[in-house]
Amino acid sequence: MNAVDRIIDDILAVEGEEYTDNPADSGGPTKYGITQATLAKWRRRPVTPAEVAALTREEAREIYYHRFVVDPGYVGVLELSERIAAELVDTGVNMGPAVATMFLQRSLNALNRQQRDYPDIAVDGACGPRTLAALRAYLAKRGTEGETVLLKALNCLQGERYIDIAERRPKDEEFVYGWLRARVSL
Repeated sequence: MNAVDRIIDDILAVEGEEYTDNPADSGGPTKYGITQATLAKWRRRPVTPAEVAALTREEAREIYYHRFVVDPGYVGVLELSERIAAELVDTGVNMGPAVATMFLQRSLNALNRQQRDYPDIAVDGACGPRTLAALRAYLAKRGTEGETVLLKALNCLQGERYIDIAERRPKDEEFVYGWLRARVSL
């Protein structure tokens, strides 16, 4: 099993196989963690809740691979750190890849010792060559311990965002405990 398969298997384990359509969930109809909107975007046409319910595990894996690994540029991250890539993919699934990438960019900027280790990068949500170069430089400087510290930073930002979401949309308080339990690890 390769790294991408492990990452996707872990996400599927967290998301579960059940179809859900909780009225309080802003994501709407969902199966394997794939929302109706994500499936419609993938298929490039409107889809019904019944089509979400009929989503296969194989198509869900394909969606995860293309929309949450390849499209956001996380293949490049995977070449540097499977752990960081897994965190970005997981966060991207739950919050959107641009948000996950901004968490990475903000963290790398905060950890570069006022640009002594590498230049600041734009916090634009695009995981391009400059973001990858900063990550490469950070990991070269800080090693395995630095990888762990970066994971903590990413999880802290993710946890803060969940709290913020619940504060802005009280209906989402129903989900905060589960988000923190399943998505934020230290």
